[in-house]
Amino acid sequence: MSTTIDVLLPVDQAEGTRSQVLRWLKTVGESVKRHEPLVEIETDKVTVEVPAPADGILQEITVVEGVDVEPGALLGRVAPAAAGSGVPAAAPAGAAASKSAPESPAVAARARRGTPDRMSPAVRRLLAEHGLDADTISGSGAGGRITVDDVLAVAARPAAPAANVATPAVDKGPDGIRRVPHTPMRRRIAAHMVESLLQTAPHVTTMFEADLAAVLAHRAAQRQDFERRGAALTLTAYFVAACVDALRAVPEANARWTDDALLLNEQIDIGVAAALEGRGLVVPVIRNVAALDLFGIAAALAELITRARADRLTPADLQGGTFTISNHGVSGSLMAAPIIINQPQSAILGIGRFEKRAVVVERDGRDEVVICPRCYLTLTIDHRVLDGHQANRFLEVLVGRLEGWS
Repeated sequence: MSTTIDVLLPVDQAEGTRSQVLRWLKTVGESVKRHEPLVEIETDKVTVEVPAPADGILQEITVVEGVDVEPGALLGRVAPAAAGSGVPAAAPAGAAASKSAPESPAVAARARRGTPDRMSPAVRRLLAEHGLDADTISGSGAGGRITVDDVLAVAARPAAPAANVATPAVDKGPDGIRRVPHTPMRRRIAAHMVESLLQTAPHVTTMFEADLAAVLAHRAAQRQDFERRGAALTLTAYFVAACVDALRAVPEANARWTDDALLLNEQIDIGVAAALEGRGLVVPVIRNVAALDLFGIAAALAELITRARADRLTPADLQGGTFTISNHGVSGSLMAAPIIINQPQSAILGIGRFEKRAVVVERDGRDEVVICPRCYLTLTIDHRVLDGHQANRFLEVLVGRLEGWS
């Protein structure tokens, strides 16, 4: 009597999110290898792959594509290979397709790489972005599967003259309106934002302005050294570092509300929002920021943002943040309010675009107009947790740290 092994959605893959089966990478009756990606799960934060638990065949799919699942849910079952044989213990009728006819080299190569619907979301997206054909790429992953690194390596080669590049079909109705279906990620981001703003926390926003002259001078002096040591020194890194002082001064901004008590987090774990072109945004978390110097923050930030844009984040990278920064100024925005609080956190910092402005200053009792590099900062708070004077105190400390950087 054969046994099967359950394919379960790991509990830690979906903490704090809603999940949906995005795509099965195998069909019932197909052989699988242990740790081989078996099914893709999309949440409002990231797309993850659930691997096969053993060598064998996929015997049953219990949750079809497009259906929501809970942590620990049964997704399917695998019939394990007989001990020592490498052959599945049992297979549904017809699972073993005839192998008598030899496959052409092209067909065999495609089978090793995996058809497009079995490639990871990151691989499919990179292929589309760079206009590459999967048939021209040799996969270095398990069983010849194409990886993100494979695509990036080919994309980095000198481009050949484009011949016949296929353009994606435009789905237009008779009225000329283009219909773009919502992705599961976009639907869940929308639901999360509505719940945070309208059902959970009363939002209040306060705004300060910061002079970045000291930060820019420090960055100009240190930028090359940071790059030699392997980390890009961005302005965001300075804001992350300055938030440590502000959160220590106003610990309520590093807390979360419950019906019974306010829970103050001792550790400072700061999430930094990163936009994913055409998909939405994710918020990877820098852990224990207070223990890092500026270089450590810059290195952690660069590593997380790079993996975010390559769809290589794990659920753990997105969980457990205690405070969030949204640097919306990188796309040109001067100010945004309110920026929706990332529940269950209590506050979120918004950073506007840095630009040179004419400012009146007093020198030796006289008013003078000078040109200063400045930006607007907003702090949106959960008014159940913080009052206006605490929000102002947070920004006062933050601005003081930035303007006094040395």
